Amino acid sequence: MSFQFVVFCLYAASAFTGATLSSFTSADPVAVQAVCLTIPTLFIGVILFSMRRAHLLVRIAGKATSIAMGFLNFAFLAALACWPTAWAAQALGSTLDRGSIAAILLLTSGLAALYGLINAGWLRVTRYTVCLQHLPAWWQGREVALVSDLHVGVIRGTNFVRRIVDRLNALKPTVVFISGDLFDGAKVDVVDSVEPWRSLRASAGAYFVTGNHDEFGDRTRYLRALTGVGVQVLDNEKRVVEGLQVVGIHDAETHRPALFETLLERARIDRSLPSILLAHRPENLEAAERAGVSLQLSGHTHAGQFPLWTVIVRTIYGRFAYGLHRHGSLQVVTSSGAGTGGPPFRVGTRSEIVLLRLESM
Repeated sequence: MSFQFVVFCLYAASAFTGATLSSFTSADPVAVQAVCLTIPTLFIGVILFSMRRAHLLVRIAGKATSIAMGFLNFAFLAALACWPTAWAAQALGSTLDRGSIAAILLLTSGLAALYGLINAGWLRVTRYTVCLQHLPAWWQGREVALVSDLHVGVIRGTNFVRRIVDRLNALKPTVVFISGDLFDGAKVDVVDSVEPWRSLRASAGAYFVTGNHDEFGDRTRYLRALTGVGVQVLDNEKRVVEGLQVVGIHDAETHRPALFETLLERARIDRSLPSILLAHRPENLEAAERAGVSLQLSGHTHAGQFPLWTVIVRTIYGRFAYGLHRHGSLQVVTSSGAGTGGPPFRVGTRSEIVLLRLESM
């Protein structure tokens, strides 16, 4: 999903919201439309500015505009509902006027947004059992963790990373896989942001590949910092850990089909041993299956985060937008992510760490 497409959607939805509220209430149309269009303008402006400068005021502005944008998104859903509700009320001969309809729906959407804001900060653990052929005895019954989409930047910082690492240490997985978007693209103190990973306790270590947000600018600064705190960067390569093949391909390469296939070929995946592929997006699954990958671990989708975006994400990725699914011989786990992208809201989805119990098939 391109940045330009997202921006177009934000402005179109905001303009529609302003026009609807003006039509259903006695509010000044110019003032309402100005507010509805100013919010996405400030939101986008702060995002772009945050990529160049790190400052306390930028963080404050980022949080404020992101929350405002989230509430505006839910107001858009209310605006969508206003029209069919008004038509139904008219057809049924209801005395409910248009202003009351707008007020009720806006109040409902506001409460839903408030719930989404709280829900986004509630980190859960999602558990699956994954059966793999030829699983070495050493891995039998062990648990591995998948973490994705922390989006460290304007909204979340080092304390959030520390919270994730503490939760992982409490879960005691054998290994931790980080499938991208550890950072959000905003300018931050990278060294300080990754420091909590130094205290991670996982006997087989932690492995990382980039997501699309980690690719904004030069990704090597993230890779160097993570390597410095003990996280192993899979730089388009394969490692063998106690008989389990772990392959990692960065996001800039995974969504280029020809290059992705070439890198998989270079990895020389042994089909007599199980393999796990870290790839940020649940895409090009046919290539991963042909290469002999047993299990792909992805993120990126956020499971849509909240209504409407959920529909868009599922239209793009189908059933692979979230959860554990099979594509032929390939199993795919897509996490909804530990953090959030854009407005920090979740309705109908949840922030999560995924814990996988490995069993032999």
